[in-house]
Amino acid sequence: MNRKIIGSILIAVLLGFGVWMFFQSPFSGSTQQSLPAGVQQDGVSIMDLETQKAGNRPVKTFELKAKETIWKINESKEVEAWTYNGKVPGEPIHVTEGDYVKVRLKNQLDVPVTIHWHGMILPNQMDGVPGLTQDAVQPGDTFTYEFIANDAGTYWYHSHQHSSKQVDKGLYGPLVIEEKSKKFEKDKTFILDEWAVNQEKQSLSNMGGMMMGSMSGDGEADTKQMYDTLTVNGKSGSAIQPLELEAGETARLRFVNAGYQRHRLVFPKGSMKVLATDAEDVKQVGESINTLEIAPGERIDVAYTKEKKGLEVIGEDPQLQNADQMKIPVVSNGKENMSDGNDLNVETASSIGSGTSKGSEQLLFDKVPETDVSYQMDLSMGMNMGEGMAFQINDKVFPDTPMISVEEGDIVKVKIKNTGMLNHPMHLHGHRFQVQSRNGKPYDAPIVKDLIHVKPGETYTVYFKADNKGEWLFHCHDNNHADRGMVTIVDYEGVYSPFGLGGENSNQP
Repeated sequence: MNRKIIGSILIAVLLGFGVWMFFQSPFSGSTQQSLPAGVQQDGVSIMDLETQKAGNRPVKTFELKAKETIWKINESKEVEAWTYNGKVPGEPIHVTEGDYVKVRLKNQLDVPVTIHWHGMILPNQMDGVPGLTQDAVQPGDTFTYEFIANDAGTYWYHSHQHSSKQVDKGLYGPLVIEEKSKKFEKDKTFILDEWAVNQEKQSLSNMGGMMMGSMSGDGEADTKQMYDTLTVNGKSGSAIQPLELEAGETARLRFVNAGYQRHRLVFPKGSMKVLATDAEDVKQVGESINTLEIAPGERIDVAYTKEKKGLEVIGEDPQLQNADQMKIPVVSNGKENMSDGNDLNVETASSIGSGTSKGSEQLLFDKVPETDVSYQMDLSMGMNMGEGMAFQINDKVFPDTPMISVEEGDIVKVKIKNTGMLNHPMHLHGHRFQVQSRNGKPYDAPIVKDLIHVKPGETYTVYFKADNKGEWLFHCHDNNHADRGMVTIVDYEGVYSPFGLGGENSNQP
C-alpha cells in the first residue's frame, strides 16, 4: 500500500475519532471563563453605545416562547424539538422596511437561550450572543430585542447559546423584511435543515462512509455521518407542503439554510433566476440557471416561474445523500397526482449557481480599497488533548483565537484560507463584507455578503468597513465547528463587553 493511501486512511481514522470525541466531551464548558485575552476592559461598555429608537416609525411587536415540542417531521418520524412558539421553523416574522421591531423572548425551556438576528445590521446590544453582547436568558426569564428593520431582504433568527445543539434541535425561524413596494405577488420562504432521527447524532456506525467522505474532497464528511433526515420547513419527503403556482406565474422564493450541510437544489430548466444573496440584490445578466448551492447559514432569493401545467419539482440534487427527502412539489390548484410529473433534470445540473456567481448591484467599495487593518485567517483542523477534534483559526481555538482589532472607520482586509478537509461557511456579525477575489483571482463583479463558504483548499479575500461599534463574532456557521473553536471577535478600540463566558449564566456563544 503506497504512502498516499496510508496517509488518507490515517487522516480518515483521526477524523472519525475526533468526531466521536467531539460529542463525548463538549468543547464549550459551563465553567467560568473570562473574555478572550486582549479584549479591552476599559473605555465605553457596549451597553452604553447608542441604541435605536422607534420615533414615529410603525412598531411591530412579536412574542417568541422557547419551549419543547414533539415535532412530527412526517408520518413515520418525530423528534423532541426545541422551538420558538411550538413550531419548526419558529414563528415567521414579517415586517416592512423601516419598521421598528420589538420581539419579547420568553424562555420556557430548562436551559438558557438567546436570539441572534442572522445577517441584520443592528446595535451590538441586540445581537444575541451570550457572554459577548448579553447574558443568556435563563429558564423562566424574558428579554426584549428592539431594532429598526433598515434593509429589505431575507434573514433568519436562531439561538446563539450553545447553538451547535440548540439550532440543531429547532430553535430558529424566518425573518423577512419586505420592500415598501412589493415586486412579487407570491412570496414564499423555505428553510432547509437536516436532523438525526433514526440514529444518535454521535453515531459512527458507517466508518467506511466517513473514510470515503474524507477522501472524496467534497468537505462534507462529518455532516454526512451525523444526519439521516433532510427537511424543508420542518417537514420531510411527502410531508413537505407543495408550492401552489399556475403555469406562467412567477414567485419570489426565499431559501435559508439553517443546517450545517451544504444543499444543492435543482429547478426545472430555464425556470429560475437569482435575485439576492444574503439580502443583497445581485446583477441580472440575462441567463437562467437551474441549480442553486446554499451553504450553511446562507440565504438566497430567486424568481421562479412555473413553466408548464402539471407537477413540477424543486429538490436536492439526486446525486447527493438522502436527496429524495428534500423535494418541493409545485402544483396548480393542488390537483396534480404527486406520483406523476416532471422529476429533477440532473443532466443539466452540473453548472452550480453559488452565492458568489453574480456581482452585487450595490458595492461597498467601487475599487479595491486602501486598507487600515489586514488579517490573515487560516482555517485548519487539529486535535485538542482531552477534548478531541479542534477547528482552529490561526492554530488557536476560541477564546484564544487572535482577534481582529479595529478602530471605528477602519477599512479591514481579511484573507481567509482553508487548509483543512472540511467546508467552513464563515459568517461575520453586524457588518457586510465585499468578496473581492477567490484563490488570488479578482472577481470581475464583486459580491457583498455576510457569509462566505470556504471549501478545502480555497482562499477568499474580503473587505469591510468598521462602521458598527461593538464586539462582534466572526465564526464558522457549521456550528459544530464553531463549538470546537472556529470563532474569533472583531474587537473595536475604546469599547468593551461587560459580559463573560460561562459563569452563573452558563454563557456559551
